[in-house]
Amino acid sequence: MADSSAVHWHPSAAYLYVLHLDGPALAWEYLRRNPEYRFAWQRHWLCPQHEAHRWGLRLLEDPTRDARDAHPDWFPDPSSVVHVYPDADPTDDALLFQLWRFPGRKHLTHDGKRLVLTIQLVDRMLRMAISPALEDGMAYAYAVRASCQLRERWRAIESELAMLDTAKVHRIAIATGRPGRTSMLHMRTLQALDGTLAGASQRGVAEVLFGISAVAERWYDDGDLRAQVRRLIRRGQTLMGGGYHRLL
Repeated sequence: MADSSAVHWHPSAAYLYVLHLDGPALAWEYLRRNPEYRFAWQRHWLCPQHEAHRWGLRLLEDPTRDARDAHPDWFPDPSSVVHVYPDADPTDDALLFQLWRFPGRKHLTHDGKRLVLTIQLVDRMLRMAISPALEDGMAYAYAVRASCQLRERWRAIESELAMLDTAKVHRIAIATGRPGRTSMLHMRTLQALDGTLAGASQRGVAEVLFGISAVAERWYDDGDLRAQVRRLIRRGQTLMGGGYHRLL
């Protein structure tokens, strides 16, 4: 049982970054809280890396790093990953691949087979799997996985790809979107989950999330507040226990 006096999960402001995470980043937030995964990481020097596949990863990632600093290499690739290959038949005006001229904050990982590039531009995230055959200065082409939802998937990443046109990026004003209800739900779910993992009671979780006075007035056996806290905790445990795969 975790120490119930731990209060690291009390400040709601510490969870505000969750409001701007995409699916794969949210999946990591749930996975890194899984006690079994944290134990696997502690002994990962003694374990073969293929154990990472159990968690849907190519490589184990440090669970102490939140989604702002961690860049897990998921297996198989999330549907939002863009694959980059050499263009076998380039035109005269084809853009040339220049890795470090892409705008935004970049993180580069080699998973043993290819380079995985994560680009963050304001609150937008783009993940690219770069073919080992592609070199700087070569014409290149994008590829996405074929599926019955190809049109929706392409629309979701088209704006991010357009921002990588370095000739125009400095003339683009990027506005962050207002967090939606789903983002707010994830923020509260993660906070409730952390409280439970720290050993807090359901009432204790409710007091942190909704305030002591609200709990004093509305906390009873068949009350809506108690049911809401139970749903948040159950949802967090489900996503932590494997449901995070749906977020990919």
